[in-house]
Amino acid sequence: MKFCLLFLSVLFIFIATSCAKSKFVEIDGSSTVFPITEAVAVNFKEKAKDIRVTVGISGTGGGFKRFCRGETVISGASRPIKESEIELCKQNKINYIELPIAYDGLTVVVHPTNTWAKSIKVSELKKLWEPAAKGKILKWSDLRAGWPNKEIHLFGPGTDSGTFDYFTSAIVGKEGMSRGDYTSSEDDNVLVQGVATDPLALGYFGFAYYWENREDKNAKPRLSAVAIDSETGKPPIVSSFETVSNGTYQPLSRPIFIYVNSDALNRSEVKDFVAFYLEQSSTKLIRTVGYINLPPVALRLVKDRFTNRTIGTVFNGAKAGTTVEKVLQAKK
Repeated sequence: MKFCLLFLSVLFIFIATSCAKSKFVEIDGSSTVFPITEAVAVNFKEKAKDIRVTVGISGTGGGFKRFCRGETVISGASRPIKESEIELCKQNKINYIELPIAYDGLTVVVHPTNTWAKSIKVSELKKLWEPAAKGKILKWSDLRAGWPNKEIHLFGPGTDSGTFDYFTSAIVGKEGMSRGDYTSSEDDNVLVQGVATDPLALGYFGFAYYWENREDKNAKPRLSAVAIDSETGKPPIVSSFETVSNGTYQPLSRPIFIYVNSDALNRSEVKDFVAFYLEQSSTKLIRTVGYINLPPVALRLVKDRFTNRTIGTVFNGAKAGTTVEKVLQAKK
């Protein structure tokens, strides 16, 4: 009995000591940002084997709720923080550093057998997705004369998604305003599967999910990207690494972010992970997972925000399509 008690005491002390020495970096947020963060976490683990990094996908809105309650130390976001989220962080005394880490291009997609919707006007997208379209714009022919008199099946992000917020702001004209009669999900893979299996479907999500799923393992097309006609006199532009990078894919190019709890940077594991993340943002990793690197000048300005621990947001209220470099230089 004495031996057993001694053994249990030693075991308890060992477990308690191990837990005390454990180091965690807790991350949640955007499904769009997730592929980058996951790839960075995998690479970081090779460098720091004693640090556990967990990455959740509850959507930009869901991630901010957790972040602003102090449940996570980093939040991935596919749009800037909102006023309501800023207020929640204030209520819980959470100070944060806003760090753009890459560019993304929201991609409008259809089934590869769709032969008519090779391009679409911004005004047509608005007509299709605005709240007034509910119960009225139900067929492809309702959208443009000459298109098939067949049902149009819509797939898009849920309301907790930053992609939903950005798309509605850029296309409908007001963030959060959208028809509700469409198949929604916070998981972009669900949207991919929906469009890829439905010849009458149209959906939208981040470029990385389009790029990763544009073909099956036999190189057979699964998704087709629709060119966007910005109605500025320029020809329709399809999303690509080049068009997002050079700024010609408008108005659906956007920066994506991580938000970091500034107090958590006093923990070496969090500080080291964020520093590693920003270094990885200048490498081919970003393109490998389907995103576009920030230009060197913009990335330097982002690193300055981290080094100087610059608190707060400068992207809240920034006009859709404005470059990271312009926003950060204007606030210097």
